[in-house]
Amino acid sequence: MQISDAIEFARDHVNGILITQKRNGRPQSSNISFHIDTDDRILISVTDGRAKTSNLRRTPTASLHVNREDFWAYAVIEADVELTPVAAEPGDDTVDQLVAYYRAVAGEHDNWDEYRAAMVADKRLLLKLKPTHAYGMLHR
Repeated sequence: MQISDAIEFARDHVNGILITQKRNGRPQSSNISFHIDTDDRILISVTDGRAKTSNLRRTPTASLHVNREDFWAYAVIEADVELTPVAAEPGDDTVDQLVAYYRAVAGEHDNWDEYRAAMVADKRLLLKLKPTHAYGMLHR
């Protein structure tokens, strides 16, 4: 499967399963929401200290599994991962990127000041997956 085909399939979705590697080498999966930007990077908002975040700091590669609603078509996108710094102040670059992510996934927020403060309090950051390989079954 071409990466471009997997990306186009995934663009029609907002939910998937992120698979990272635990310290012992076994997979760890997490249900996540994602957005694909104009550079075909997959963006995911995560919290510092969670298993997936710790796994990605240690081994910065992941797979995103996306299913069609009827379950009979899917794409898995393997990727190298970049992590932004943890949100430290409401006006920092990470929070600005999280605002852009939120807008892309959910639209406008009722209170952006509240949202920005929550990103800092939650110790949020953004994962950026850069696709390197894809496989799956898209036609059925």
